[in-house]
Amino acid sequence: MEAFLTAYLRQLVPADCKPVIHVHQRKPHLLRKLEDRLRGYKHLLTEDQRVVVVVDLDKDDCQNLKGRMETAARKSGLLTRTAAQGRPWQVGNRIVIEELEAWYFGDGQAVRKACPRVPEHLPRRAKYRDPDAIRGGTWEALERQRKQAGYCSGTGRLSKLQIARDIAGHIAPHRNRSRSFAAFHDAIIEATT
Repeated sequence: MEAFLTAYLRQLVPADCKPVIHVHQRKPHLLRKLEDRLRGYKHLLTEDQRVVVVVDLDKDDCQNLKGRMETAARKSGLLTRTAAQGRPWQVGNRIVIEELEAWYFGDGQAVRKACPRVPEHLPRRAKYRDPDAIRGGTWEALERQRKQAGYCSGTGRLSKLQIARDIAGHIAPHRNRSRSFAAFHDAIIEATT
Protein backbone atom coordinates (compact mmCIF):
# COMPACT_ATOMS: atom_id res chain seq x y z
CA MET A 1 0.00 0.00 0.00
CA GLU A 2 2.80 2.42 0.90
CA ALA A 3 4.61 1.86 -2.41
CA PHE A 4 1.40 2.32 -4.39
CA LEU A 5 0.32 5.44 -2.49
CA THR A 6 3.75 7.04 -2.72
CA ALA A 7 3.87 6.60 -6.50
CA TYR A 8 0.21 7.44 -7.11
CA LEU A 9 0.05 10.53 -4.90
CA ARG A 10 3.24 11.91 -6.44
CA GLN A 11 1.46 12.21 -9.79
CA LEU A 12 -1.94 13.21 -8.38
CA VAL A 13 -1.46 15.93 -5.80
CA PRO A 14 -0.33 19.49 -6.54
CA ALA A 15 3.38 20.20 -6.21
CA ASP A 16 2.85 22.40 -3.14
CA CYS A 17 1.09 19.52 -1.32
CA LYS A 18 3.44 17.20 0.55
CA PRO A 19 1.65 13.95 1.45
CA VAL A 20 3.02 12.06 4.44
CA ILE A 21 2.31 8.34 4.66
CA HIS A 22 2.32 6.63 8.06
CA VAL A 23 2.50 2.86 7.84
CA HIS A 24 1.18 0.57 10.54
CA GLN A 25 2.19 -3.01 11.23
CA ARG A 26 -1.19 -4.41 10.27
CA LYS A 27 -4.81 -3.36 10.18
CA PRO A 28 -5.58 -4.58 13.75
CA HIS A 29 -2.66 -2.48 15.03
CA LEU A 30 -3.91 0.59 13.16
CA LEU A 31 -7.46 0.17 14.42
CA ARG A 32 -6.28 -0.22 18.03
CA LYS A 33 -4.19 2.96 17.79
CA LEU A 34 -6.43 5.01 15.49
CA GLU A 35 -8.32 7.06 18.08
CA ASP A 36 -5.14 8.00 19.98
CA ARG A 37 -3.27 8.76 16.76
CA LEU A 38 -6.07 11.00 15.50
CA ARG A 39 -6.32 12.72 18.88
CA GLY A 40 -2.64 13.60 18.51
CA TYR A 41 -3.23 14.93 14.99
CA LYS A 42 -6.08 17.12 16.24
CA HIS A 43 -3.55 19.44 17.85
CA LEU A 44 -1.18 19.41 14.88
CA LEU A 45 -3.47 19.79 11.86
CA THR A 46 -3.68 23.18 10.28
CA GLU A 47 -6.92 24.34 8.67
CA ASP A 48 -5.81 23.17 5.22
CA GLN A 49 -4.48 19.73 6.25
CA ARG A 50 -6.39 16.45 6.05
CA VAL A 51 -5.85 12.90 7.23
CA VAL A 52 -6.96 10.08 4.95
CA VAL A 53 -7.01 6.65 6.59
CA VAL A 54 -6.85 3.74 4.13
CA VAL A 55 -7.29 0.07 5.06
CA ASP A 56 -8.01 -3.14 3.18
CA LEU A 57 -11.40 -4.68 3.81
CA ASP A 58 -10.00 -8.23 3.73
CA LYS A 59 -12.71 -10.39 5.27
CA ASP A 60 -14.23 -7.73 7.53
CA ASP A 61 -17.77 -6.41 7.28
CA CYS A 62 -17.54 -3.09 5.44
CA GLN A 63 -20.18 -1.27 7.50
CA ASN A 64 -18.66 -2.42 10.80
CA LEU A 65 -15.15 -1.47 9.73
CA LYS A 66 -16.23 1.96 8.50
CA GLY A 67 -18.19 2.45 11.72
CA ARG A 68 -15.11 1.68 13.82
CA MET A 69 -13.05 4.16 11.84
CA GLU A 70 -15.71 6.87 12.02
CA THR A 71 -16.14 6.33 15.78
CA ALA A 72 -12.40 6.62 16.38
CA ALA A 73 -12.32 9.94 14.52
CA ARG A 74 -15.39 11.27 16.31
CA LYS A 75 -14.00 10.30 19.73
CA SER A 76 -10.74 12.03 18.86
CA GLY A 77 -12.63 15.27 18.19
CA LEU A 78 -12.07 15.36 14.44
CA LEU A 79 -14.76 15.77 11.79
CA THR A 80 -14.91 13.03 9.16
CA ARG A 81 -15.72 13.50 5.50
CA THR A 82 -18.80 11.31 5.99
CA ALA A 83 -20.15 13.35 8.91
CA ALA A 84 -19.22 16.72 7.38
CA GLN A 85 -21.85 16.44 4.63
CA GLY A 86 -20.18 18.98 2.38
CA ARG A 87 -18.53 21.10 5.07
CA PRO A 88 -14.75 21.16 5.53
CA TRP A 89 -13.56 17.90 7.05
CA GLN A 90 -10.40 16.68 8.75
CA VAL A 91 -10.46 12.88 8.35
CA GLY A 92 -11.44 10.79 5.36
CA ASN A 93 -11.85 7.07 6.08
CA ARG A 94 -11.41 4.89 3.01
CA ILE A 95 -11.66 1.12 2.65
CA VAL A 96 -10.02 -0.81 -0.19
CA ILE A 97 -12.49 -3.48 -1.27
CA GLU A 98 -11.20 -6.30 -0.92
CA GLU A 99 -7.47 -5.66 -1.22
CA LEU A 100 -5.25 -3.13 -2.98
CA GLU A 101 -4.90 -5.30 -6.07
CA ALA A 102 -8.63 -4.82 -6.78
CA TRP A 103 -7.72 -1.23 -7.60
CA TYR A 104 -5.22 -2.58 -10.13
CA PHE A 105 -7.87 -4.79 -11.75
CA GLY A 106 -10.07 -1.69 -11.94
CA ASP A 107 -7.76 -0.30 -14.61
CA GLY A 108 -6.86 -3.07 -17.02
CA GLN A 109 -4.82 -0.68 -19.17
CA ALA A 110 -2.59 0.15 -16.21
CA VAL A 111 -2.06 -3.55 -15.53
CA ARG A 112 -1.18 -4.12 -19.18
CA LYS A 113 1.25 -1.20 -19.24
CA ALA A 114 3.03 -2.63 -16.20
CA CYS A 115 2.71 -6.23 -17.45
CA PRO A 116 2.26 -6.08 -21.26
CA ARG A 117 1.85 -9.84 -21.73
CA VAL A 118 -1.28 -9.98 -19.55
CA PRO A 119 -4.23 -10.54 -21.91
CA GLU A 120 -5.91 -7.39 -23.19
CA HIS A 121 -9.34 -8.94 -22.64
CA LEU A 122 -8.70 -9.64 -18.92
CA PRO A 123 -10.96 -6.80 -17.64
CA ARG A 124 -13.84 -8.15 -19.75
CA ARG A 125 -13.75 -11.60 -18.15
CA ALA A 126 -16.71 -12.14 -15.83
CA LYS A 127 -14.52 -12.62 -12.75
CA TYR A 128 -12.76 -9.27 -13.26
CA ARG A 129 -15.55 -6.99 -14.56
CA ASP A 130 -16.31 -5.75 -11.05
CA PRO A 131 -12.90 -5.44 -9.37
CA ASP A 132 -14.44 -4.83 -5.94
CA ALA A 133 -16.26 -8.18 -6.18
CA ILE A 134 -13.18 -10.33 -6.80
CA ARG A 135 -13.03 -12.81 -3.95
CA GLY A 136 -10.41 -15.20 -2.75
CA GLY A 137 -7.44 -12.85 -2.76
CA THR A 138 -6.83 -10.23 -5.40
CA TRP A 139 -3.05 -10.52 -5.02
CA GLU A 140 -3.30 -14.22 -5.75
CA ALA A 141 -5.55 -13.52 -8.75
CA LEU A 142 -3.06 -11.00 -10.11
CA GLU A 143 -0.19 -13.43 -9.61
CA ARG A 144 -2.10 -16.18 -11.45
CA GLN A 145 -2.65 -13.85 -14.39
CA ARG A 146 0.99 -12.75 -14.40
CA LYS A 147 2.20 -16.35 -14.23
CA GLN A 148 -0.12 -17.41 -17.10
CA ALA A 149 1.33 -14.49 -19.10
CA GLY A 150 4.84 -15.83 -18.59
CA TYR A 151 6.03 -13.61 -15.76
CA CYS A 152 7.97 -15.15 -12.91
CA SER A 153 5.87 -15.74 -9.86
CA GLY A 154 6.62 -12.94 -7.45
CA THR A 155 5.02 -13.67 -4.14
CA GLY A 156 7.77 -11.88 -2.28
CA ARG A 157 7.67 -8.38 -0.85
CA LEU A 158 10.03 -6.99 -3.50
CA SER A 159 7.76 -8.14 -6.30
CA LYS A 160 4.66 -6.67 -4.63
CA LEU A 161 6.47 -3.35 -4.15
CA GLN A 162 7.63 -3.18 -7.76
CA ILE A 163 4.22 -4.09 -9.15
CA ALA A 164 2.59 -1.48 -6.89
CA ARG A 165 4.96 1.23 -8.15
CA ASP A 166 4.62 0.19 -11.79
CA ILE A 167 0.83 0.07 -11.81
CA ALA A 168 0.47 3.28 -9.76
CA GLY A 169 2.40 5.09 -12.46
CA HIS A 170 -0.20 4.11 -15.05
CA ILE A 171 -3.54 4.19 -13.20
CA ALA A 172 -6.03 6.65 -14.63
CA PRO A 173 -8.92 7.53 -12.30
CA HIS A 174 -11.33 8.22 -15.19
CA ARG A 175 -11.11 4.64 -16.43
CA ASN A 176 -10.78 2.77 -13.11
CA ARG A 177 -13.90 0.68 -12.47
CA SER A 178 -13.25 0.07 -8.75
CA ARG A 179 -15.80 1.99 -6.68
CA SER A 180 -13.53 1.89 -3.64
CA PHE A 181 -10.72 3.40 -5.74
CA ALA A 182 -13.08 6.15 -6.94
CA ALA A 183 -14.07 6.93 -3.33
CA PHE A 184 -10.39 7.13 -2.32
CA HIS A 185 -9.51 9.27 -5.33
CA ASP A 186 -12.39 11.67 -4.67
CA ALA A 187 -11.31 12.08 -1.03
CA ILE A 188 -7.73 12.86 -2.08
CA ILE A 189 -8.92 15.43 -4.64
CA GLU A 190 -11.11 17.09 -1.99
CA ALA A 191 -8.26 17.03 0.51
CA THR A 192 -5.85 18.75 -1.85
CA THR A 193 -8.09 21.45 -3.29
